[in-house]
Amino acid sequence: MAETRTGQDDRFPPQIPYIIGNEACERFSFYGMRNILTVFLIDYLLLTQIPDTEMRTTRAKALFHFFMFGVYWFPLVGGWLADRFFGKFRVILWLSLVYCAGHACLALFENSIPGFFTGLLLISVGSGGIKPCVAAMVGDQFTAKNKHLLKKIFAIFYWTINLGSLFASLFIPLALKKLGPAVAFGIPGVLMFVATFLFWLGRKHYVLVPPSGPNPHSFLRIVLSALSRKRPEAPAGAKSHWLDAALQRHPPEAVEGAKAVFRISGLMLPFVPFFWMLFDQKASTWVVQARSMDPYVGPLKFEPSQMQFINPALVMLLIPFLTAVVYPALQRAGMELTPLRRMPLGLAVGAVAYVIAGGYQVMMEHGTTLNIAWQLLPYIVLTVAEILVSTTGLEFAYTQAPREMKSVVQSIWLVCNATANIAVAIASELNVFTGAGQFFFYASFAAAAAVGMALVARRFVVRDYYQAPVPAPSEGAAPAAAPAT
Repeated sequence: MAETRTGQDDRFPPQIPYIIGNEACERFSFYGMRNILTVFLIDYLLLTQIPDTEMRTTRAKALFHFFMFGVYWFPLVGGWLADRFFGKFRVILWLSLVYCAGHACLALFENSIPGFFTGLLLISVGSGGIKPCVAAMVGDQFTAKNKHLLKKIFAIFYWTINLGSLFASLFIPLALKKLGPAVAFGIPGVLMFVATFLFWLGRKHYVLVPPSGPNPHSFLRIVLSALSRKRPEAPAGAKSHWLDAALQRHPPEAVEGAKAVFRISGLMLPFVPFFWMLFDQKASTWVVQARSMDPYVGPLKFEPSQMQFINPALVMLLIPFLTAVVYPALQRAGMELTPLRRMPLGLAVGAVAYVIAGGYQVMMEHGTTLNIAWQLLPYIVLTVAEILVSTTGLEFAYTQAPREMKSVVQSIWLVCNATANIAVAIASELNVFTGAGQFFFYASFAAAAAVGMALVARRFVVRDYYQAPVPAPSEGAAPAAAPAT
């Protein structure tokens, strides 16, 4: 039986397949176009505009990271519109149509810079705008009866993302090579249309949480209140905080939530962007490096953009291995890798990946021809870094903020991504470093960030917030956040 004696329902809600199907197709569409973007800009769109190969490569990398900046900036807008005004369903559906229009522009305007860039802008708005809404909408479909299935469904959700990325990385670069840009960008466009259609099909089944409207005790309002008022005198023996001035207009729990956001920001914002500077360049700098390598691995020939399939394939293998084997083994040996240890370690590991790739570049600049299979090693190292930083960091940050501030924490995480990409875009545009120097340039920053984050983490006071248990008689009641001391 699906329903147990304790009142739990072991069935997934019937609307979940629509959302999972939507996510699988949408992720294929996004990674399909993203992973060939750098090569397309170099070999097609900018070919006649910028004859010099080195200058064209530099401009292509800059444009790629400007695009990625938009992808991570517009989630702030999409999440705000969904939470305050229109709800998640409408924002996802409307912006998915914008997303489809962007893909259509890429396929139709392969030879037009204004038309193609319009497509990139529309995809930034669409992809970025729905990013914070889809995963949250999955959680909205569960009640007290089946909330024990949430961990399983989000594991499926994460695997779906990587599965879409894996197949897109393998097949779309081949389509670009064999069939041309119109088809290579058209296939992801068709998948995005299918994603939108699947999402629309489930419209009568979704649980729709209405928008909350303006929040009188939002993070921004609390900060503005504190800045506009004089800080009150602290009681004897106690330390005052500048946000305490907001207590004149806001409840203590809201002000404490804002303080938590600043604590998390002090840990994340100065250091995490340096990881994303490394990670997102696997679709730009690492692809450019692969173009200079021998593409044949035995009888198989790999396109430079195809090597990105290694990352999602390894993620699906390494997360279960690290979680089930490595972390417990270290804990038994008395060397527990807490989140505050994993994140600085991940930054250091990411720096090692770039040192390895930089060493390859030095060898090639001195006349050595390397096989493209050599990129497997830095990809493995970078993927381990991703698991240590990315999957650990967002979950940890969420536990450190009350329920009312968790959306603000997600915004902080997205700002880290956006900041990283705009920094790389500007550095590429200014041509700060080229060749092997750029690998060591970014590795040195990541290593310094690892040291800095480790020092800050030593002083960070962990204050976990968990959802309070739901009493049995009121199964549908919304849980309240309670700090665990």
